[in-house]
Amino acid sequence: MSFNTFGHMFRVTTFGESHGPAIGGVIDGCPPGIVFTLADIQDALDRRRPGQSRFTTQRREPDEVKVLSGTLPGDGDSLVTTGTPIALLIENVDQRSKDYSEIAASYRPGHADYAYDVKYGIRDYRGGGRSSARETAVRVAAGALALKVLPGVTVRGALVGMGEIEIDRARWDWEEIGRNPFFCPDAQAAERMANYLDGIRKSGSSVGAVIEVVAEGVPPGLGAPIYGKLDADLASALMSINAVKGVEIGEGFHAAQLTGEDNADEMRMGNDGRPIFLANHAGGILGGISTGQPVVARFAVKPTSSILNPRRTVTRFGEDAEIVTKGRHDPCVGIRAVPVGEAMVACVLADHLIRHRGQVGMPPVWPFPR
Repeated sequence: MSFNTFGHMFRVTTFGESHGPAIGGVIDGCPPGIVFTLADIQDALDRRRPGQSRFTTQRREPDEVKVLSGTLPGDGDSLVTTGTPIALLIENVDQRSKDYSEIAASYRPGHADYAYDVKYGIRDYRGGGRSSARETAVRVAAGALALKVLPGVTVRGALVGMGEIEIDRARWDWEEIGRNPFFCPDAQAAERMANYLDGIRKSGSSVGAVIEVVAEGVPPGLGAPIYGKLDADLASALMSINAVKGVEIGEGFHAAQLTGEDNADEMRMGNDGRPIFLANHAGGILGGISTGQPVVARFAVKPTSSILNPRRTVTRFGEDAEIVTKGRHDPCVGIRAVPVGEAMVACVLADHLIRHRGQVGMPPVWPFPR
């Protein structure tokens, strides 16, 4: 299997399977002299870690990360990147492969089982192998390092919709995200989600979610107008996350319902001689290039395909069958996709910042007199 790498200058390669001994990755292109601690990475992994509430899979993985190369000791507990490949390793300690033995020959509806088998002639039925969301832990670790390459940039994600429940944006509170198990910025919506998801979970089913990621402090000028569009790379990165079925930048599909007057982000000159945008329908990106506005992206995560309710399927031997997926699964996998989305946005921004530096220098060129 090829294509296990994303990024151009800040490149991330992942390896490992859900039920193998470990997962890991190699970050190539991280600039030298970046200072970080293991706690920086571990804190990000802990936000994604399973088994932290009744609303996520009860698989008990500590997700303790090890840095194997690419650093030198710094002051105290800090590490300093050397510019060489940074290898990360996360051991799997709570696999239950026997949970999947009964479905070794059957394709789970909604999963990649059939597609993998028809392409490669073999598949890892133990949790999906490479197609498992377990792989995304490495992306979160890489995203924590990417943020260190982005001084002054803040990347935050929030769950803004779950099934039939949507947040009220008038109640948006970033601080609320840390107070509930859904990364939800609306306390009232989070309370409704808890009752709603309890019913979904107890019925043996699952539900999807919509996640919004906002990157603030992004300098203007990142991206390229044709085949290196910042929004195209963001869409590709977010679409690569397991179970993601749609991506929007800014107004996204809603822009098709607006007029030109409503959609255009009008501008005025600020007191510092730089333009001020009066709205951000574009999501911080115009013509594939960042404007200095907050970069806003949303992505839709489908319901978890592994459910306890019987579904019709076929076997790899061409037989009709019925399947029930046992084991420990997320009733809403979109919850733990929030830190994954943050990580992918951070990695793309770090990649584009390094690419920009190589082409036109730093900081990004400003078209008005300072």
